Amino acid sequence: MTLVPPVPSPGSLPLLEELEWRGLLFQQTEGCAAALAKGAVRGYCGFDPTAESLHVGNLVSIMGLVRLARAGHTAVALVGGGTAMIGDPSGKSEERPIRSASEIRANAALIEKQIRRVMTNALGDGEAAGRVVFRNNADWLGPLALIEFLRDTGKHFTVNWMMQKDSVKSRMEAGISFTEFSYMLLQAHDFLQMYKADGVSLQIGGSDQFGNITAGTELVRRAARGEAHGLTFPLLTDASGKKFGKTEAGAVWLDATKTSPYQFYQFWINAEDADVGRLLRTFTLLDRETILGVESAHAAARHLRDGQKRLAWEVTAMIHGEAAAAVAKRVSDTVFDKKADAHALDDAVFASLAAEMPSVRVVPEAGMIDAVALLEQAFAISKTAARKLIQQGAVSVNGAKLAGDAQQVPVGEAVRGRWLLVRKGGREIAVGEVP
Repeated sequence: MTLVPPVPSPGSLPLLEELEWRGLLFQQTEGCAAALAKGAVRGYCGFDPTAESLHVGNLVSIMGLVRLARAGHTAVALVGGGTAMIGDPSGKSEERPIRSASEIRANAALIEKQIRRVMTNALGDGEAAGRVVFRNNADWLGPLALIEFLRDTGKHFTVNWMMQKDSVKSRMEAGISFTEFSYMLLQAHDFLQMYKADGVSLQIGGSDQFGNITAGTELVRRAARGEAHGLTFPLLTDASGKKFGKTEAGAVWLDATKTSPYQFYQFWINAEDADVGRLLRTFTLLDRETILGVESAHAAARHLRDGQKRLAWEVTAMIHGEAAAAVAKRVSDTVFDKKADAHALDDAVFASLAAEMPSVRVVPEAGMIDAVALLEQAFAISKTAARKLIQQGAVSVNGAKLAGDAQQVPVGEAVRGRWLLVRKGGREIAVGEVP
């Protein structure tokens, strides 16, 4: 790929200034600011393909590359197809499981595709093509001979120096294998390789990567007599101090097959009020004036959750595209609005509701649908309980409350002859589909 000299996006701030006001600048190497002030640089961030998908924790680093490109620099996304064979000890209390080469190759392809999609959604097709470069360190680490690596890279580092780095120091009591101990040197070798081949002179990443980053800058200085720098973002936690991006169900993935766009949207809708402003700064491209306006409106009427709604829309649209975000928003609005007009919902929204909520296929008889059987199947309750709910006026179908003595629903009331939106009580929803 030809590297195109980039220019800043209209209205964008210098990188460090942008990161500073957003609260995303944690550490930087000495001289980093001066190097960035001289002009456009090429900076990279690494992504570990030990899973099939990245998660929202990785989104901080992806947004770092987006901001790098918007500030007029070239963003290099490095997928660690080689280093994933070793395992990064950073932030881990025990050895990572070793994965097969075929699994890592498959994961690397999926993760590169994810990053491409997010970068394109955030920057636009043309801008992403000119400012974003993809590399996989399996291309140079795979053929690397051990003796060559030890001679040309290992000789520049002492064991004492490596043991002072947090990623190693934190593991000394429990023990760290030589395999993971060598990870720092492999990552440093990546920096040197891309410095020579692509002119990369900056690495970005989470604060837990600073030791690995500075190993790379040191290797560039010693082996190539060059100047390289690093900067890190703070590790993100929620208002209670817990690691951000985890739920009771597990990680929130960027892959729509692992975390659906609706579930992804709801994750942001459920953000605590105290976190909204920080999350808008971290995960969106909204400018300072817009974010301050959203924060002000949100503070004045928190019960409306307008801050969470803007956050959910911006991030979902960037990850999954505006069309998927629009469907996720309509599904969310429908779930939480008891007066939602089912007849205004299109098939895509109903299909998403059917995937997320209990759903049953109903076969009409003589033009009528058995309401009791529908409730029994949809909500896993007895016929007696279903009849009681109807008698209490606690059931509505497509927005119309069932009469207390109703046992059936005319098939003609199905939306487009196909869909039934069944609501039990406040927010319990099921979907009936007429084949």
